[in-house]
Amino acid sequence: MAVYGLAIILGTLLSGISCCLTPDDLIGAKSHGDIIIGGLFSVHGKMMNSPTGYPNIPAIQNCSGFEMQGFLQMLAMSHAIEMINNSPLIPGIRLGYEIYDTCSEVTMALSATMRLLSEFNSSEDNLKIKCNYTTYTPKVKAIIGDSYSEVSIAVARLLNTQLIPLVSHSSSAEILSDKFRFPTFLRTIPNDFHQTRAMAKLIHFSGWNWIGLIAMDDEYGRSALESFGAQSMKINVCIAFKHIIPAHLSDSTVQSKINKTIMTILRETRVNIIVVFLKPSLVIRLFKKVIQLNIQKTWIASDMWSAASTISSIPNIQRVGRVIGFTFKSGNMSPFLNYLKNLNSQHFEMNHLLDQYAWLLYHCPKVKYNELSSCISNYSKETPYDIKNRKGIFLKEDFLLESMQPGFVYSTQLAVTAIAYAIRNICSNRNCKDPDAFAPWELLQGLKTVNFTFDGRNIYFDSRGDANTGYDVLMWMVGDDGRIDITPVAEYDSQKDSFLFKNTEKENEFIRLKKIESTCSDQCKPGQMKKTSASLHTCCYECVACPENHHTNKSDMGYCLQCNNKTEWSPVNSSVCYNKDIKYLRWNDGFAIILLIVSFLGKGLIIAIALLFTKNFNTPVVKASGGILCYVILLSIFFSFVSAVFFIGKPEDFKCKVRQTLFGISFTVVVACIFLKSVKILLAFSFEPRVQRILRLLHKPFTLVFICTGIQVLICATWLVFWPPHMKENFSLPQTIIYECDEGSTIAFSVMLVYIAVLAFICFIFAFKGRKLPENYNEAKFITFGMLIYSIAWITFIPIYATTFGIYLPAVEMIVILISSYGILTCTFFPKCYIILYKQDSNTKTAFLKMIYKYSSKSASNLTISQASSSSVVLESSSSASDVYVSTTLSCISNTFSFHERLVTTDIPSSHTGLPTRKRLSSI
Repeated sequence: MAVYGLAIILGTLLSGISCCLTPDDLIGAKSHGDIIIGGLFSVHGKMMNSPTGYPNIPAIQNCSGFEMQGFLQMLAMSHAIEMINNSPLIPGIRLGYEIYDTCSEVTMALSATMRLLSEFNSSEDNLKIKCNYTTYTPKVKAIIGDSYSEVSIAVARLLNTQLIPLVSHSSSAEILSDKFRFPTFLRTIPNDFHQTRAMAKLIHFSGWNWIGLIAMDDEYGRSALESFGAQSMKINVCIAFKHIIPAHLSDSTVQSKINKTIMTILRETRVNIIVVFLKPSLVIRLFKKVIQLNIQKTWIASDMWSAASTISSIPNIQRVGRVIGFTFKSGNMSPFLNYLKNLNSQHFEMNHLLDQYAWLLYHCPKVKYNELSSCISNYSKETPYDIKNRKGIFLKEDFLLESMQPGFVYSTQLAVTAIAYAIRNICSNRNCKDPDAFAPWELLQGLKTVNFTFDGRNIYFDSRGDANTGYDVLMWMVGDDGRIDITPVAEYDSQKDSFLFKNTEKENEFIRLKKIESTCSDQCKPGQMKKTSASLHTCCYECVACPENHHTNKSDMGYCLQCNNKTEWSPVNSSVCYNKDIKYLRWNDGFAIILLIVSFLGKGLIIAIALLFTKNFNTPVVKASGGILCYVILLSIFFSFVSAVFFIGKPEDFKCKVRQTLFGISFTVVVACIFLKSVKILLAFSFEPRVQRILRLLHKPFTLVFICTGIQVLICATWLVFWPPHMKENFSLPQTIIYECDEGSTIAFSVMLVYIAVLAFICFIFAFKGRKLPENYNEAKFITFGMLIYSIAWITFIPIYATTFGIYLPAVEMIVILISSYGILTCTFFPKCYIILYKQDSNTKTAFLKMIYKYSSKSASNLTISQASSSSVVLESSSSASDVYVSTTLSCISNTFSFHERLVTTDIPSSHTGLPTRKRLSSI
């Protein structure tokens, strides 16, 4: 329906219209054949305008500016058709052509297209308007062209009415891949999407992000500008400036725009990469100004001018800087090169364009190659070029060879070959000598499905009408002779989006591009991040150091990566995260070594004391100290010293559980045994009956120790079952992980310590009451002092433990345990050891019994006097009460003596002089 509607519109506009020029004036080249293929090439660069800049009469203007590249493409088409006619590809069928020069203008191209759309073998070149062109037979079956996308867009829309295929060899605008708007358009090159993606990949590979962009003001330039802008956004590349240069305005206007572009390039000093989508004639004007101002940049050339020798041959062209370009992939050019070398001897049915080229050479016989373009640009189609004997003029094939861009020639040959293969497929069962054998729209369907091998490559058109070809990457290098050598360094595979290098040397050339800097801001080093301003491009930023515990491990990162808060750290402006140091109280720590020595010294003292007590086990001092009970105390203190060792080394769950419970239970046994000794001593020397009854209830040796220890075991068991201590990692320090023991439950830990403290306090009270006991039995003083040391140590421990942090926290508790253990050990056993070793005369039964008698007598006397003084009133009223009290006191003394006699001896000799016997004592 869209085609039908367009046909009606065109019918209204073009009805009765015929070409205003004679065929000979319009046709550039012609050759008869059974099947005619049209050709549209931009052999001239522009149309000549009137002095006012606009046409004065409704007539097609003449053209000027002979374009060597368009001329070579026209020759490539004629050569390709000749090669096919001389091959068995389409047997019995001869292809012909009718080629027109579009002069790079849509107006001229449409005029030529209307002639090609006229009916086959019509006596007049009239365009017939129909509602349905299904059975219509136009002059041509397909058209090859045009060189420029803007022209191809207009021509393709016109060809939509008859669905005549238009196969372009160089129109790369992405819009032409839209099959809804351009169903008849196909091309033997990739569209600009692939080229701009390849450019973006090159820019990203080289590390550039601040570039300039210059494009031509036509469909090709605008399409490339839009596509490249989208591609650059994907790779975070910023475009510092965009300049669009008009392609068809007056020379003064174009030059003014070029001058503005040059001023921008001079102003943007940090832009060293400039992407250029211009046709060669505009690039020449731009580069001449660049050379004049001695501006050196790196230029990324589009396929339109990357291999243009007319540009590379500009005098002093090497002063513009480095040129990297993309051009359409080419193949074997040797047959075409031979064709050019023998161009004088070639037969053409009609080729006005070749005649004009010969005429131009005739007027420029002595110019060099790099001066040819300026010479022939002075001649236009208005110049007479009717040469009777063209073969007599030397055509200077070196001009043609040096100006040839292989990619355009190859794609032109490919377009002719694709049409030929599609015709062969259709004509395999038809008589194609008949012009009505097939219609152009049938050929269009055949082209969409054609698949053939050309120059070793498998060629086909995708669903968008684009051929599956890629690009060659070119570099302009200065040769030994000072001339520019355009060298292929890589291939770009558009399907895989990757570069394939010719060899290692070429790849190194590619890699050296990274040394070129083109950034808005200096590169942020690892350890810094980019900070952009909302008013600037994202590529313009300042570098800010990453804060503590953050880092960047690459250049130009937009944010800092956070280190693992638990296991890593980093200083300000860091490029890496460092593992935190793992710390705990190690065995080789100097402080730990001292504490270990102290602990092992305590264990050694315990062993020595145990051996000394064993050797003197039957002496009164050992027996008075408790006998076997001493070994229980010593063993418990030994385990207390052992528990201190568990505070050193790498914390583990087992060690965390053992060290506290081992200390708690072992020290509880120590305190319980000392408590038992205190009760026993008070029971021996207390003369108050009421106190005696209480003490006798407490004096249950095994029961008392078992109950006191059992309560602590129950506390520790509950702690281990429900809130067990365990190893934990302390991450509170910025650069350190501290391995420490978590007590599990602070309450359970406190209950354990408080329970020991309560027992120690009771021991302290009992020991304090017995502080005036006989000298040989006066352990109460030392027990009091030992409990006082314990209390002071643990009272001091609480605030220190609460405020201490780090690896030496276990050492604090270890010190308190050692102090407590040493306090009990020294206060309980050192006085006894001193008597055993240095006061052996006091360690006899006789000495102990004398001390007991003396103390008992003194106690009885003091008790009687005190009682008498306090009860004087009663004694005055009853003299018999005094007798009763004295008798009771003497009875207590007798019992005390008997008790202590059993402590130090089992048998008192009756012949022992100086000691009161029981009978003597009872008779007093």
